[in-house]
Amino acid sequence: MRTGWGDRELDLPRHPVASYAEARRARLAEAFPGERLVLPAGTFKARANDTDYRFRADTAHAYFSGNQTSDAVLVVEDDSQVLYARPRSNRDTDEFFRDRQYGELWAGRRPSLKEISDSLGLEVRHIDELGDRLAGSGKTRVHRGVSTQVDGLVAADDERDAELARFASEMRLVKDEWEIGELQEACDITTLGFEDSVREWDRVLEFGERWIEGTFFRRARAMGNDIGYDSIVGGGSHATTLHWIDNTGPITPGTLVLLDMGVEGRNLYTADVTRTLPVDGKFTPLQRDLYDLVYTAQQAGIDAVRPGAPFLAAHNAAMEVLAHGLEDLGLLPVPATEALDPESKVYARWTLHGTSHMLGMDVHDCGRASVDVYPKGDLAEGMVLTVEPGLYFQEDDLLVPEELRGIGIRIEDDILVTADGSRNLSAALPRTSAEVEEWMGSLR
Repeated sequence: MRTGWGDRELDLPRHPVASYAEARRARLAEAFPGERLVLPAGTFKARANDTDYRFRADTAHAYFSGNQTSDAVLVVEDDSQVLYARPRSNRDTDEFFRDRQYGELWAGRRPSLKEISDSLGLEVRHIDELGDRLAGSGKTRVHRGVSTQVDGLVAADDERDAELARFASEMRLVKDEWEIGELQEACDITTLGFEDSVREWDRVLEFGERWIEGTFFRRARAMGNDIGYDSIVGGGSHATTLHWIDNTGPITPGTLVLLDMGVEGRNLYTADVTRTLPVDGKFTPLQRDLYDLVYTAQQAGIDAVRPGAPFLAAHNAAMEVLAHGLEDLGLLPVPATEALDPESKVYARWTLHGTSHMLGMDVHDCGRASVDVYPKGDLAEGMVLTVEPGLYFQEDDLLVPEELRGIGIRIEDDILVTADGSRNLSAALPRTSAEVEEWMGSLR
């Protein structure tokens, strides 16, 4: 078994992210002079017994290295940037033939150290050397919670480690040119996934929410890495559950279906798009009125996005529209102006969530940034955020007329802050009620 095999190194080109990642590492090192910074990729996580989830590298590790292989660790210091990686094993080892996680016979070919180095433009050493590198004196910060093994190699300093996580998160707030291109590609593939779903509407009616989930996932895997998050396919009253991911219900004529889905591209940048569609292809008058109200709120939010505006400007603009709309529907117990007071916010019974979050390699990106920077800070050119207001009338909400109960509507797009305003990266998908009806009609 161990003899008679050919073998060779692959000649890999330099990855497009390599130069960007190099600049990011330099900036990271400058922020913490004289210190050692440790960013693990993570390892496999068990799904059931001896089967694992598909591996996805930690976001901070991938951002600063470009590496997507498991068990790797990036170590950054003033004059040294080294990736410690677990390479492929040779055919003269037990691992090659017997290891279900790492053996090439079981899990496929892992790159060699040279192949990783050539691709990422980074010095790469064997992961077995990491312990010696981290031993001894020197100030060391670890991006914790990613690898229990790496966490155990360095004594924790909660304040200093948290500062590393904060800085790494805040660096991702403003996207560079390459990242914007990756996000645009993710949005474009997401558009195709939505189109696939509508083209198969007869199957959707037959099999329900599961068919849309599966159809969209097929596109995500065919052209991207994965879905960026579990798809939300909310038919009928399921649309009022914000994170409905069971996707086990029917798609019923006469109702609406809320689709919140996004493709994660092969370099781990994800889209996050929501459309609410009439199952019959045409809105009823009531559905149209509610949809148009949410659309108007979303457009107000998008119009508020520009450099220097508060991050919360989009939310505040959208809530202004929705609160007055709810007042017109006779649902608010007080005037809209009073409901909008931060001490009241009674309208939130039917709007439920914030209008925006940052978007990038994580669907809720930059989550460990200082709250003074995000969400309390201002927008800057190169940031990408969602704008996604919604209205949700629960099935058992006795404060709304019966005909509203069980209706949930959300419209969400991915918005790039530009020098003079914003650009909708997901604009290829129609948003107005008339455009949605025409789009569905052209695809079915």
